[in-house]
Amino acid sequence: MSARRLPSLSALRAFEAAARHESAKQAALELSVTATAISHQVRGLEEALGVPLFLRRPRKLELTPKGRELQQVLETAFDSISAAVERLGAAPSRQAVTLSTTPAIASRWLLSWVCMLRESHPEIDLRIHASHEPVALDGITADLAIRYGDGRWPGLVAEKLLDNTFVPTCSPHLGLTDPAQLPAHPLIHFRTHAAVSAPIDWSAWQKLAQVPGLDVNAGLVFSDETHAIAAAVGGQGVALMGRELIEDELKEGRLVQPFGPELIGKPFFLVYPERRRDEPAIQAVRDWVMAVPGGLCSLTG
Repeated sequence: MSARRLPSLSALRAFEAAARHESAKQAALELSVTATAISHQVRGLEEALGVPLFLRRPRKLELTPKGRELQQVLETAFDSISAAVERLGAAPSRQAVTLSTTPAIASRWLLSWVCMLRESHPEIDLRIHASHEPVALDGITADLAIRYGDGRWPGLVAEKLLDNTFVPTCSPHLGLTDPAQLPAHPLIHFRTHAAVSAPIDWSAWQKLAQVPGLDVNAGLVFSDETHAIAAAVGGQGVALMGRELIEDELKEGRLVQPFGPELIGKPFFLVYPERRRDEPAIQAVRDWVMAVPGGLCSLTG
């Protein structure tokens, strides 16, 4: 490609401003130079082009036909350049994405890793909706959700995140080693009426364990799993909890699993509308959730 034949860009800019204002003085104020500098630039441009661009009237600059032609071209070109520079230099537009999940999943699994999403996608404002109630993924209440179930929800993409193995657990200070000791200690219950919660409780466990004298309805009742876990860590009794949610306490020895049996519950899935699968913000949050340590994606590579 041959090189473009252009006069001084400074001269073109000075001429365009003077033509728009019909005044060298006003152009000088816009460009933060002197009126003499504007006049000098315009005369240099006229000499380079070999045509007059202005008829110089008292207190006014009047464009010649050639000047009018150049002014129209330059106005369009400078407007396009200005718009492009503004687009390129503008901060990326922010987008809020709401993820609905249970309070325990939010506080014990997700919140420690929000920094990962913020670092990779600073333009996304993540909103975590913590509730045991399933909510509509309508883009208003929530955009994505972590749900407990069989993975079949019409119209939703469902990707498995966490297994859900329920185990008896307690503080090591209680000294439990045998299920026969269980009736001597309070049971810790987690109960909610929401369908999203696991339908596994001490009654289901007792059907397998058959511990003599165990009253599965007695003990402490909490509506939040995190409170039940805290009570167990504090030695207040024995809880039946999802092992995946108490991995830290088990590794650190603050909780132990003194005996079985274990119960397999339905796993947790990340779900979002099929029609929104390809939206960049949805995919960004999806990729972040799937990469959070402890999830099946990170465990299996």
